Amino acid sequence: MKRRERTRQLIELGGLIAKADLVELTGDDRAVILGLLVEAAATLRGETRARQLTLWRRRGKRAFDSGEIG
Repeated sequence: MKRRERTRQLIELGGLIAKADLVELTGDDRAVILGLLVEAAATLRGETRARQLTLWRRRGKRAFDSGEIG
């Protein structure tokens, strides 16, 4: 059961990358996509973590609500 849950989580996360148009915008360059994610992780390790999470959460919710993604 754990394996199935993990597989579902990975599929959903991949879907978010696709919905954000990162596949298209990067020409499916996985090194670029990983670089973007590593940069985001570095930001979350910094002093602006709480502020950045708030901004990204708001932007994400707006994108889901408006259907502007994907």
